[in-house]
Amino acid sequence: MLRQIKYFQAVVKNNSFSNAAAECNISQSAISQQIKSLEQELGIELLERKNRKFKLTPAGEHFYKKSLVLVADFEQVCRETSRIAHKENEGIRLGYLRCYSGQEFQLALDIFAQTYPDIPVEIYYGNHDELYDMLRKGVADIVFNDQRRAFSDEYVNLLLTTSVSHVEIASRNPLAGLDRVTVQELKNMPCILVSSEAEREKEQEFYQNVIGFQGEIIFADNMEEARIAVIGGKGFIPCEGTPILGSLGTNIKRIPLYRGNTPVTRNYCAFWKKENTNAFLEEFAEILKGRF
Repeated sequence: MLRQIKYFQAVVKNNSFSNAAAECNISQSAISQQIKSLEQELGIELLERKNRKFKLTPAGEHFYKKSLVLVADFEQVCRETSRIAHKENEGIRLGYLRCYSGQEFQLALDIFAQTYPDIPVEIYYGNHDELYDMLRKGVADIVFNDQRRAFSDEYVNLLLTTSVSHVEIASRNPLAGLDRVTVQELKNMPCILVSSEAEREKEQEFYQNVIGFQGEIIFADNMEEARIAVIGGKGFIPCEGTPILGSLGTNIKRIPLYRGNTPVTRNYCAFWKKENTNAFLEEFAEILKGRF
């Protein structure tokens, strides 16, 4: 019955027997017969057919919605059972830089999940030092992080990209009219940092002493909270990565950051311990590198 249910879902999703048949790699007559068999087994009519068109009956609509949950639960049980039977599939634990606004990591994760649907993935978010602590203590297998120190021989240090830093500022701010902005020109504006409470002191020290921001430092727990503060005129956000399409709206302007006449750049890397034997580390790292 499970296969018949999946055929039924494909027909409803595609609103077409022929398109559903093509998706399921069977003939149109075969998928039609499978739906009829499902109706006979249930003893109800799921689809009201008229000429070459159809629509869901009230019972069919109810069954379709409930069957989506049923199939999703069944597939999850199968994955969990497979992991128990094959203990070598321990999964992969990924660390992600909390303040990064690009979508490369999400795209890589999507490709990995499609390629290895039975491999469990855990995601941990953190600021720079939090991610290194996760790696050092074995909490995460691999982390996507910025480079703030010399590479260590203890780790694989895969350079993914060197990116020009930007700031996000309210569109109505006069500085939004510039095609680039310098650290010095931002000296009178508060800098909004996305950071956990535990990492605030370290993040403030880095952005003041290394990047060179000298104005007031205020904090937000996540990027959404920080951008609301920007729109409210409370300051600017230093940020890296290409934003997800449409995420800035019309209220925020993203401007390249310079120090004098030189752009401020940052290295972004994938790091993992050389001694880590997880079979999926290099696979994920290569997928991630391919997104840049």
